[in-house]
Amino acid sequence: MAKNHFTVVRNQGYGGGEFNTRERHNERKNESYHNGDIIPERAHLNVHYHQNLRADGTPETYEESYKRLLADGKISEKWLKPDSKIFAELVFDVNSEYFEECGGYEYARTFFDEAYRLAVKEVGGEDFILSALLHADERNKVLSENLERDVFHFHLHIVYVPVVEKRKYFRQKKGEPESERKLKAVYTQVSHAKKWPLRVPVERDGKTIIVNSYSLLQDRYFEHMRAAGFDGFERGERGSTAEHLDVLDYKIQQDKKRAAELDNVVAAKKNQVTTLEKDLKSIEGKVLASKQIDKIPVRISRSIVGGSDKDTVTLSKKDWDNVKKTALTQAKKDEEYRVAFSENTALKKEKSKWKKSEQGYIQKVKELERRKMDETLEIAGDKAELHNLKNAVDRIPKDVWDRYTKPNQRTKNITHGR
Repeated sequence: MAKNHFTVVRNQGYGGGEFNTRERHNERKNESYHNGDIIPERAHLNVHYHQNLRADGTPETYEESYKRLLADGKISEKWLKPDSKIFAELVFDVNSEYFEECGGYEYARTFFDEAYRLAVKEVGGEDFILSALLHADERNKVLSENLERDVFHFHLHIVYVPVVEKRKYFRQKKGEPESERKLKAVYTQVSHAKKWPLRVPVERDGKTIIVNSYSLLQDRYFEHMRAAGFDGFERGERGSTAEHLDVLDYKIQQDKKRAAELDNVVAAKKNQVTTLEKDLKSIEGKVLASKQIDKIPVRISRSIVGGSDKDTVTLSKKDWDNVKKTALTQAKKDEEYRVAFSENTALKKEKSKWKKSEQGYIQKVKELERRKMDETLEIAGDKAELHNLKNAVDRIPKDVWDRYTKPNQRTKNITHGR
């Protein structure tokens, strides 16, 4: 393949209040999307590898699936802190050019069939998967513009419950060896932190080193896909501690990376043009000086060729060889200069386009942050209003409160008096 391609798996944990947000985006339940690259007309091409259903055959929500696992005793929230991450999302990805070169949508489906098998192993079984969905409806704007045709970004979302096995033993009796302690219970504990620890000891080259669990996940993803027969790509960045990048943040990062690459290419082309300009100036001294050409003795004669008069120049063999060598060298340098200058101009235009794209993404991020702040202020206002209402209720005298909140008792007393 002409280009280097990279596999990446990203991982992010979420709290219980984020079920709806992730579900609405992944399952395409929003009426509109901040990501303008999502094409709703292609939603039918998205593929569910796993979807939990209710008894009537309709899809469960992510939260319903989680609560069902909890009610069935398949997962446990013992020892869980109130602000803990209780579900997570894996995103398996390869850059769009890879699938474009290998066969597009059909090839992507085959690729992610295998990636899903790995995901099932990583999360501990399909029981813990809330949803697995291949997105095929997101357009790669930059690549589409470069190739002048629609190119789509295929990637696989796995929403799951991160669990680890927790063994509980009876209290150790006096004099009882540790090895003889009796097992009391085994819990499938919900724990994102224990499922994906930040520090993991690993043996490499005879030494024990500490790595991040996400780095090991990248290794397993890369090795699994290569072993399954998929090639033509490299492993994602080694040693990265990043869990997951939001789609918009990821695109901004990629645009910045591409812009930096273009800066280097433009600088190299500028150096090439400068070198060619110097070469052109030095041609006269290296091959045949123009003053020497002027001094070459030339004899003009008249001859009739094909019925028309033409001027002919007679030179010595040596002089002709020198003129020919100079002309060929000059022509070659002129062509190299023209190509380099043209490439340099094109790269400047492309760099400018990427810079504008980056600014556009930054504006989108600012708009999202502003909307988030507005929502936060609105929630804070509602809480303050509720607080004031509660205080107002607390100030109502008890006899007045009872008079209007216990009408049945008052009616009973009136009847009894009669």
